Amino acid sequence: MTTTSGTLTLAHWLTALTPADVPGAVGRVATRCLMDTLGVMLAGSATAVAGRARRVIAVNAAAGSAAVAGDALLMSAPAAAFANGVAAHALDFDDNCYAGFVHGSAVIVPAALAVAQTRRAGGPAMLTALAAGAECQYRVGMALGRPLYDRGWWTTGVLGVIGACAAAAKLMALDAETTARALGLAIAGTGGMKSVFGSDAKPLLAGRAAEAGVTAALLAEQGAGGPLDVLENAYGLAALCNDGRLDGGWLTPPGDDWCLLSPGVDVKRIPVCLSSHAAVDGVLKLAADHGIAWPQLAGIVCDVPPVVVANLIYSHPRSGQQGQFSLPFAVAASLLYGELTLEHLDDALMADKTLTALMERVSMITGPRWDDPALLTIAPEGAEVTLSLHDGKTFSCFIPKATGSADYPLSDKALENKFLRCAGRVMEPAAANRLAGTLWGLPALDDVNALSGMIQIPKEPGR
Repeated sequence: MTTTSGTLTLAHWLTALTPADVPGAVGRVATRCLMDTLGVMLAGSATAVAGRARRVIAVNAAAGSAAVAGDALLMSAPAAAFANGVAAHALDFDDNCYAGFVHGSAVIVPAALAVAQTRRAGGPAMLTALAAGAECQYRVGMALGRPLYDRGWWTTGVLGVIGACAAAAKLMALDAETTARALGLAIAGTGGMKSVFGSDAKPLLAGRAAEAGVTAALLAEQGAGGPLDVLENAYGLAALCNDGRLDGGWLTPPGDDWCLLSPGVDVKRIPVCLSSHAAVDGVLKLAADHGIAWPQLAGIVCDVPPVVVANLIYSHPRSGQQGQFSLPFAVAASLLYGELTLEHLDDALMADKTLTALMERVSMITGPRWDDPALLTIAPEGAEVTLSLHDGKTFSCFIPKATGSADYPLSDKALENKFLRCAGRVMEPAAANRLAGTLWGLPALDDVNALSGMIQIPKEPGR
């Protein structure tokens, strides 16, 4: 055993944590993350990439007792975590956290849900595992800081295994050293690169992270394990992938400073990369405040941080997936349709002449204002938006963070409405409402398996 081990420090905290130790505000955030993720998971289950993932596990994985969303399958925990992780991220409508610049819940929820079902855990244990898994992942993300993401690593793929493994280990009641060995095993084999943006690889890697975290916990339960110093080792994660940066203070377990509360979790209002949300909010605000209709617009300039430019790589998207990483598409579609919805992530729509003409009026720059580290702290994906009209008038505004962010959260009602719209794509409204009610009441649920039948949807042969 090494004398310096962030994984062991986190593991001791994780194993000692009880439902009573989770503050009410933290439990509420975990419940909201679960509802949001299950909604987008159900909607995502209807995508082609989620269908491909289900077909793979149906042929190659063992049957079990963990439900696969949007299907009738009952699979082993790793297989269900994989399929549900793919579905949860397939539409890129799941939440984000700036602790590591990660999609946290899309990986943690599928892992926790699968293990909770196979171990017949109750609602309180499930919520505790969600909160604990998120905290472990986000604290490692804070310890690593920005270099990992800025170097081109897709941090959801890299760090997602931590949250998935920690949540699984908690539900499996592994002891501290076994949990630390599981985390070492998960982290030692992790990876993911930002070249996946706009392709099937992105949701598939989210699913693989969920699967890998669960598998690492199961292997550790059988006596296997990885290096306890996997974060600090000269050939560990920080040294090889993060320019050696690792702020060990973040690996100390939380007192009152839970990452689920600060920096918190950002829930998406529209189904595109979060990097575009502040600019969209700014454009819509100016249009509403000044009564501007889109035909009046001569140009739209969005001054955004470098990370936004790095993420939104498609100026002329050719598919719905590429559109999710296109600022011109996000802005133009929001102006044209009033609200950008899942229905607009349509490959055919990308060739619509009115839409493409309006997209041509949108430009993205990154000005000198973003050289200020303090500004990047308060507005990591913010935007200064300027609208220029054909009559020569201009209007500008600055949006530091988007609606739905931890600073400007969606109300419970708005969150539930998002859930119902997403779930309604694959189930009847009455069933979606019953599921929503069960999720809000999760702290009183005796057995998480009650969710299984609610998220399962029989498929016709061949689908």
